[in-house]
Amino acid sequence: MMNVNFPELKNDTIIRAAYGEKTSYVPVWVMRQAGRYLPEFREFRQHHSFFDICETPELACEATMLPIRRFPSIDAAIIFSDILVIPKALGMDVQMVEGVGPVVDALETPSQIKTKVRTENNIDAELDYLYKAITLTRH
Repeated sequence: MMNVNFPELKNDTIIRAAYGEKTSYVPVWVMRQAGRYLPEFREFRQHHSFFDICETPELACEATMLPIRRFPSIDAAIIFSDILVIPKALGMDVQMVEGVGPVVDALETPSQIKTKVRTENNIDAELDYLYKAITLTRH
């Protein structure tokens, strides 16, 4: 994981609320799914596959920032990613099929773990793109 000195937050309302501090309003944040209704996200998505967005820091940053740019009063955004990056990082075959959704090469027996899942992993290296996306988005 990178050691990065982030600039001071411009808006820390959501963090203060998470610590139970009083805030002057209830903070609002968006998850990656929130962008799906935006025309600019749909246009963006036509040019990039789901996992390309997840695994390319610049694309993940852009997808994360689209709703923030559209609605500047939003306090925070969850980085564009997905839980399926974990099995991919472990070497499993995971595909996002248009019109179907995620397709995972299922583990049907315990013995398949040895053949379908890498047991020697450097998760920091495997998910480095995610750390980079967070850094880009935070700056």
